[in-house]
Amino acid sequence: MSNPNNINISWTWNFHDEVNYTMELVSWVNQKVVEQISASNKEPNWMLELRLKALEIYKSKPMPNWWPNLSNLDLESIYYFAKPEGAGNNKSWEDVPENIKKTFDRLGIPEAEKKSLAWVGAQYDSETVYHSLKDEIANQWVIFDDLSHALQVPEYEAIIKKYFSKSIPLADHKFSALHYAVWSGWTFLYIPSGVKISEPLQSYFRMNVKSWGQFEHTLIILEDDTQAHYIEWCSAPKYDENSLHAGWVEIFVGKNSHMRYSSVENWSLDTYNLNTKRAIVGEKWFIEWVWGNLWSNTTMLYPCSVLVWDYSKAEHLGIAFANSWQNQDTWAKVIHIGKYTSSNISSKSLSKWWGISTYRWLVDIKPGAIWSLSKIDCDGLILDDISVNNAIPNIKIWNSFSTVAHEATAGKVNEQDLFYLMSRGIDENEATSMIVNGFISPILKELPLEYASEMNVLISMEFEWGF
Repeated sequence: MSNPNNINISWTWNFHDEVNYTMELVSWVNQKVVEQISASNKEPNWMLELRLKALEIYKSKPMPNWWPNLSNLDLESIYYFAKPEGAGNNKSWEDVPENIKKTFDRLGIPEAEKKSLAWVGAQYDSETVYHSLKDEIANQWVIFDDLSHALQVPEYEAIIKKYFSKSIPLADHKFSALHYAVWSGWTFLYIPSGVKISEPLQSYFRMNVKSWGQFEHTLIILEDDTQAHYIEWCSAPKYDENSLHAGWVEIFVGKNSHMRYSSVENWSLDTYNLNTKRAIVGEKWFIEWVWGNLWSNTTMLYPCSVLVWDYSKAEHLGIAFANSWQNQDTWAKVIHIGKYTSSNISSKSLSKWWGISTYRWLVDIKPGAIWSLSKIDCDGLILDDISVNNAIPNIKIWNSFSTVAHEATAGKVNEQDLFYLMSRGIDENEATSMIVNGFISPILKELPLEYASEMNVLISMEFEWGF
């Protein structure tokens, strides 16, 4: 989403709206809240049963003890479901309530749709407020719908039931069970065999409620011989009270297909961003993850590719920026199961003003994954003398016919480069920003131009604040 009018981006991202909701907001999660969510979404019985099972698992699971410190996240004060008045799966931008529409207008929706996108989806708190799909795409039997709404369509429900929760189990960890108990809305994307979409597809979600928990679920299914690029963009206002984002992404793709999933997560400084994303990869299929993480209090994001069939391939490209007291804990996981599989992991992490940036990765090459290849390149840039940048590799090779190349570097801004730019009349913040943009450019160039430009603006803003 470009910024053609030079809008004050720092103000743009950090605002909230006065919105009325259709039911009383209740904090904490229990059976009544779960049943309320299911009834509001008019779900089939099997989904309610899944939710209640997940709730019991959630209650029995301990908090993860290897993650960053979550002691300040009070799960009893979080609101788990909020349905704005007038929201719904609108197909026309004019049907979206005016106050919500103004929010997305500020953020570049639907301008992005008009310029270069095949479709746009927008979610506000628990409810999807807008979905559109170009006719030439819809006429190829592509399904792009709000997942909660799609469950009400019998022919869609059968597909969803086959795949939902199959890549990320309910009992994966405590927050996995919580997500499945209270998830609401987001994207169901189904691309039938032989359909290749060259234009990027976008979805955007916005948190507005104070002490809010957002649990959107993305389910993407590509059949054989298909191609797609899906982009998600996220934001939330700052309230000085903790919020929780625990969205899930499940991707399934058949043979000879190519899927690129890009996300820019620009949460507020009081948001705990605990995401789980996983792709099951078919034969001769290519999954690409391209992501950027900024501003959240604590991020734990570990996209995972499971290369099940022969000749499948995964690429993980990521940027994380930890500023004042932030903890950006990100990871790539690739599990090689099929023969002749390959993976490429490349990350750029930055830390500033007591920020902690940690990049973990797991490459697990199973005994049957012979002749597999993995390349790992992790670079960290520390912008002062008080921040932390960690790289934690975990590499497992269970056969003697595969190859892994691993490289990790960490360092500071080159003083000579900084001096050269400042001697040409550029102030220190701007000069540092220019060096950083050069450092992350290999990742940014993988995004469409308008998104790369917006990421550059957001990165530059990181140098405008701090202690």
